[in-house]
Amino acid sequence: MKNILIINGHQKYDGFAEGKLTQHFIDNAEEFFQSNDMTVKHTHIDAGYEVSEEMKKFEWADYILFQYPVYWMSVPWITKKYIDEIFSAGVGTVTYNNDGRSRSDSSKKYGSGGIMTDKKYMLSLTYNCPESEFDNKDGFFDGLSLDEANYAVHKVFQFCGAEAVKTYAIHDIFKSDLDIISETNKFKNILESNFKDK
Repeated sequence: MKNILIINGHQKYDGFAEGKLTQHFIDNAEEFFQSNDMTVKHTHIDAGYEVSEEMKKFEWADYILFQYPVYWMSVPWITKKYIDEIFSAGVGTVTYNNDGRSRSDSSKKYGSGGIMTDKKYMLSLTYNCPESEFDNKDGFFDGLSLDEANYAVHKVFQFCGAEAVKTYAIHDIFKSDLDIISETNKFKNILESNFKDK
């Protein structure tokens, strides 16, 4: 049985970013995981958290689903605070031992001291920008892929030794013709690919 930690990284702004879309994907993910006999725990960052409890969840989890809206090209600020607090608190126990380098062994490289090597993670993102801005040399992101544009978050997990599975993102979320049914099916297909029979 797989243990899944779902982290809700949404930060609420009344009348503008209520968190309903983020919750929609979390609800669909939980339904998928439970229907496939996986155990789920949650963290809703904006609702508050205890660092010691997060350490237990991170230790327990086999997979982490990190669901958040992209605010100003990155995670919401409370989510960055969570990353700083939780990943730092896990030094020597849950997240990493050190930065990986060794004075006595020059073959040991920076970023190789992670201890989450038995864990995998998935980013699931909500974006206002259109999908066409990625993988487009003339686009806003200068040819970067979706994952390259979210490099910093990926590197946090990589530093701690965790392995990425396929990222999901929904784009153009404020468009009047957003097809949420199609997007939800796409999300479920990626969950199936990432988590079922692994």
